[in-house]
Amino acid sequence: MPEFEDAIENLDREDLIKLARSLLSNGVALSFHGKRSAMEIARRVRPRIMRREPKLHVGSPAEQARNLLVEGENLQAMVTLYKWRGQVDLIVTDPPYNTGNQFRYNDRWDVDPNDPDLGTLVSKEDGSRHTKWIKAMMPRLQMMKAMLRPSGVIAICIDDNELFHLGMMMDEVFGEENRLGIINWQKSAAPRPDNKHVSTSTEYVLVYAKDMTKARTGSLERGEDDNRRYANWDNDPGGDWREGNLTAKTYSAKADYAIQSPFTGELHYPAGNGAWRHTKKNIKSWLSEWGTPYEERGIRDGKEKALMVVGAEPGKVPSEVRERALEILKKGPWPFVWFGRDGQGRPRVKTYLEQIKKGKVPVTYWADDDFSGDEGEVEPTETGAVSWDYTESGRSSDGVSELTAIVGEGHGFTTVKPLKLFSKIIQIWCPPNGLVMDPYAGSGTTGHAVLELNKTTGATRRFILIEQGSPENGDKYARTLTWQRVHNVISGTRPGSNSAPPLGGGFEYRLLTKTIDARAVMTMKRDELIDVVITSHWENHRRTAPNLQRIDEEGYQYLIGRDETGEGYFLIWNNGGPVGSVDLDSYKVVAAEAKRAGIKPPFHVYARYEDFQSPNVRFWKIPDKILAHLGLDENERYNHDDEAA
Repeated sequence: MPEFEDAIENLDREDLIKLARSLLSNGVALSFHGKRSAMEIARRVRPRIMRREPKLHVGSPAEQARNLLVEGENLQAMVTLYKWRGQVDLIVTDPPYNTGNQFRYNDRWDVDPNDPDLGTLVSKEDGSRHTKWIKAMMPRLQMMKAMLRPSGVIAICIDDNELFHLGMMMDEVFGEENRLGIINWQKSAAPRPDNKHVSTSTEYVLVYAKDMTKARTGSLERGEDDNRRYANWDNDPGGDWREGNLTAKTYSAKADYAIQSPFTGELHYPAGNGAWRHTKKNIKSWLSEWGTPYEERGIRDGKEKALMVVGAEPGKVPSEVRERALEILKKGPWPFVWFGRDGQGRPRVKTYLEQIKKGKVPVTYWADDDFSGDEGEVEPTETGAVSWDYTESGRSSDGVSELTAIVGEGHGFTTVKPLKLFSKIIQIWCPPNGLVMDPYAGSGTTGHAVLELNKTTGATRRFILIEQGSPENGDKYARTLTWQRVHNVISGTRPGSNSAPPLGGGFEYRLLTKTIDARAVMTMKRDELIDVVITSHWENHRRTAPNLQRIDEEGYQYLIGRDETGEGYFLIWNNGGPVGSVDLDSYKVVAAEAKRAGIKPPFHVYARYEDFQSPNVRFWKIPDKILAHLGLDENERYNHDDEAA
């Protein structure tokens, strides 16, 4: 296979590492035509100049500064918003589902990802529509990951058309080990009669962390329905409680034994193949509170010694034991371990309302209104695969109705994610003072959800919404529908003469122009190159040394970091670029900045060439291949002739 061998030889180090990792993971990976170019597109997209549109700003200047609505193509917009990289707490978004005439693809993006054209609509009959969808999503997922904080989370909506492809992409970009959950939400309350086979009444939300060890999954606010099963049937001074499970989820031979009922004498064992969840000492003490002492006694059942009423035989207790227990059952309060309201059931425990978390946790089937933690659930770090009933997450028809009520008829949307679904996701995975981004803002549900949660819970979350706005292609959502919805919920404006309580807040409106921002390009590239230096620097005799500490203080042209011994690191970057050389003039700047920062020789200097040598300088040449990979070729030029849109 000479072609395959040639391809292997032409791979660079990074590609070889990716190939080796895929082989170590049993070779399971998503493969599609044009994958390599799709993986590189995000690096080649240039930031553009954004123009503020004061007439479309909403709210006071202070409120405008908190939120942002960007009109433009989302990949280019995210690249342009490079100052927000690593600052977003949650990305929640609803991309086009590839069900026909829903998303556009520009074939020229493979060659020039900076082409401003949004491309043509991809029809359901297009044989390459899945590949086009994947190629469009891959670089955007990469950028979304870059926008997230180390503790950030992404929740992306999808239906069954691209569910498996999206899942494999998410595993590849974010890592399977960072998958927090696969949420199955009920988009309609009744099955559709027009389906010949299985009616699709659910859709999905794939939730991934940027880093599982840093992400946090929050709780939902408990309502009256969540608390209705709590009562105080026995006048317990501890307050309202409900039945809890005495059987643990994990097995332990030491905790697998019989418990005798003081009411019936019956021997009870842990449910299923389980074990009792509390210590034997504590259970024995609680059982004795029914008026009769208990003892540990072997009963030849092949298990640990049973907890038996003193003097009682298996299956039978003295009448005076039963009478004392019935008297306590009648008067109360009952012990922590009890046997049902009539004393005839299995042993179970009390779960006190005051002892459980004030919030409910998203760890099980949320259509079960009876769910609660047994003893105050610890905050989970992963959700797993869960289902959300429409009463928990809303229906697609609810989303359309909500949009119509806010902006009026004629918006053209037949499917809109319900406000309740996005509100729930935001409440779980974005801290109260966090930043939410939606790169496919559509009708503005995300912005609406953030504003409503701020109003109802006193939170101070912020949002960045990105929506395409190209009238020549019929995409006018940003300037019309997205803007209109968020404006109306902020102001309380409704169609006709109707009104609603205003949510308050505001946002700034920016238009992404066609002009490449050359200064921003060079600033971004310098930041990327500094990151390469900071994270990859090592010396032969100090390979295990920690990474360098980055220095971002203003006033330094070349100084970028220092190591744990205090030695300084410099990058020769002249007046916004490109990467320069070590010469006498640049050395003088290095020496002056080192003196100002209290750094003594030797100076570690990164540059393209070394035209001046000094015993104070340790020169590190930046390979041309790295510069080319970052788009920092010496002959790099940027087009300033495009007119701003």
